[in-house]
Amino acid sequence: MTLPNLVGLLGVAAYLTAYALLQLNRLGSHDRRYLTLNAAGSALILVSLVYDFNLPSFVTQAAWLVFTAVGFVRSRGELRATATGTDNPPPPSVRG
Repeated sequence: MTLPNLVGLLGVAAYLTAYALLQLNRLGSHDRRYLTLNAAGSALILVSLVYDFNLPSFVTQAAWLVFTAVGFVRSRGELRATATGTDNPPPPSVRG
């Protein structure tokens, strides 16, 4: 097994661990550990793609990393609001 494949498989393991912990209610979707596992997964897979490039996979992983960064920023804002006693209003509900 090549080093890039090993790095990519570690990324897959991070993704699957995050998803399993989410589905088992061990982590929430805004939990920093969940977000860290997702960021690590996409970053490791991106590293492996440097050695064996695949455009669709690259786009997927790059987007996943951006979405995870947004999650980090949002969770940081929620933590700050909780610490200061202020709270952001809830997002508008979806009406159907």
